[in-house]
Amino acid sequence: MDFAWIVVAIDAALFIVNMTVQLLPSSPHSEQMRSVYAQPGVWVPLLSRVATVWLLAATLAWCHARKALDERGAARVAQLRSPTSRFAAVFLPAMVINALALTPLFYQAQVLFMPGGSLHETVDMYGLRSIMAMSMLVQSVIQMIVLVASVWLAARFALRERGMAIEDDAPAAAASTRRAVALVIAAMFVSLQMWVGNVASGWVDTSRDSDLLPLLLGWFAVPLLVYGLAFWGAWLGAAPAPVQTRPFRAVAAAVTAFTLLQAVCIALAVGGLVWVASVSFSGRSSDGNLLMLAIAMAAVYLVLLVVLVRAITRRFYRRYL
Repeated sequence: MDFAWIVVAIDAALFIVNMTVQLLPSSPHSEQMRSVYAQPGVWVPLLSRVATVWLLAATLAWCHARKALDERGAARVAQLRSPTSRFAAVFLPAMVINALALTPLFYQAQVLFMPGGSLHETVDMYGLRSIMAMSMLVQSVIQMIVLVASVWLAARFALRERGMAIEDDAPAAAASTRRAVALVIAAMFVSLQMWVGNVASGWVDTSRDSDLLPLLLGWFAVPLLVYGLAFWGAWLGAAPAPVQTRPFRAVAAAVTAFTLLQAVCIALAVGGLVWVASVSFSGRSSDGNLLMLAIAMAAVYLVLLVVLVRAITRRFYRRYL
C-alpha cells in the first residue's frame, strides 16, 4: 500500500501544481482558464481523467509490491533498504519529465492546426476535430505506456536485491488473497473503462453546457457500477480462494475480460444497427428501435461483464485454486 499511496501523492501534487500555475492571477490567460474550468463540462471529465491515472498507477504499484511479498516473504522484503524512498526517487522524476516534456510537446503539435497555427489552413473544421481527436488518442496511448513503464522501473529499483537468498513466508489468508485478486481485477477493469471513455470523448462533441448531475452520473456513477460488477465477477471466479495472489495474473485477467467484452458488444451493436436500418427501410420509424437497442446493449454489457470476468478469472487462477 505504501507504493500505491506514493504514486497517488506524487500525481496529486503534480496535478495541484499544474492547476495552480494555470489559474494564478499572475499567469497568462488565467482569467480565461478560470472561466473554462468553472464549467462542469470541463472539470468533471478532467477529474475523471485524473482519477483514471491515479487508479491505474496505484493498482500497478500495489501489484509489483505484492508480487515481491508473495515470492520473497514478508521477512525478506522487510530487510530491503528504504524501498519507499527509492520508489519515489524514480517515479517522481519520471512523472515530472512527462509533465514538462511530453504534455507540452503534444500541446505544441495541436497548436499547429488551431486558428493561427502554421497548418491551420490545410484542414477544415471537420478535419480539425478529427486531428484533435486522433491527437488525444495518440497522447493517451503514449502517456499510458509512460505511466506503466515508470511504475515498473520505480518498483524494480525499489525492490531489487543483490546477493540475498529468497525466503518463503507463510501464505496470506485465503479470504485476503481472494479479496486482493477481486480488487485488482475490478480496479484494472474500471481503469480501462474510464480510459476508453476519456479517449472516446475526444471524438464526440460533448457540450460544456451540460448539467452537473448527468455529467457526474456518466463520468463517476457508471464507473462505480462497473467497478462493483467487476469485483463481484472476480470474487465469484476466485472461489474457492486462490492459494497465491499472483497479482499480474489478475491484471492479465482484467485486460482479457475487458478486451473480449468490447469485441462482443461491438459485434452485437453492429448487428443491432443493421437490424434497425432494415426496419427503417421498410417504412417504420427507427427512433423507438434505437432506444430499445441502447437499453438492451446496456443490459447485455452489464450481464456479460460479470459472466466474462468470472469465467476468465477462474481460467487464469484454476491452477492456484
